[in-house]
Amino acid sequence: MKYSYIQARKKTPFTEEVQLVIAFFSITIIMLFTTYIFLLYKDYNFQKDKNHILSTQVELKKSIVDMKKKIAFVQRQEALGMKIYTQNSVLKDSIANLFDLVPQRITLSQAKLLKNGLILYGITPNKDVYNFMLQAPLRSIFQETYSSFYPTKNGWLRFVSTNYMKDDFSSEVGSDEN
Repeated sequence: MKYSYIQARKKTPFTEEVQLVIAFFSITIIMLFTTYIFLLYKDYNFQKDKNHILSTQVELKKSIVDMKKKIAFVQRQEALGMKIYTQNSVLKDSIANLFDLVPQRITLSQAKLLKNGLILYGITPNKDVYNFMLQAPLRSIFQETYSSFYPTKNGWLRFVSTNYMKDDFSSEVGSDEN
């Protein structure tokens, strides 16, 4: 029973319109998956970069702490050097002042500088010259002053003068040295 002059075509559920819709949906789904994969890749790179930056930050913080310790050490060394330089300058000036204190008529043969005192050895024409010209200035500097005299063959006197500062003052000076 053929009523048609053309041969019948097979009918499929995939008509051109359905194929076109399926193609668009397929392309859209492929684009969504590629976008998702791209975002996963970028997220992975971001996490890797973040971890690298965090580890670098930790290393930099450690190096900053080490650098601060080194700077503090150098500053302490500089302060110690300046303190020693100042003490040496003061000592040099004190020694120069000490020798300026000694009058021309008295000759020093030896001077011992102690932590809290001074011992002088020398020759003087008589006790009065020593007492008025050297012992008076020494007593203004030191709290305790002792002198011993020994006669020489030419009539002059050899002397040993020991001069000390009291312990409370010397402990204050000694604490600055530490």
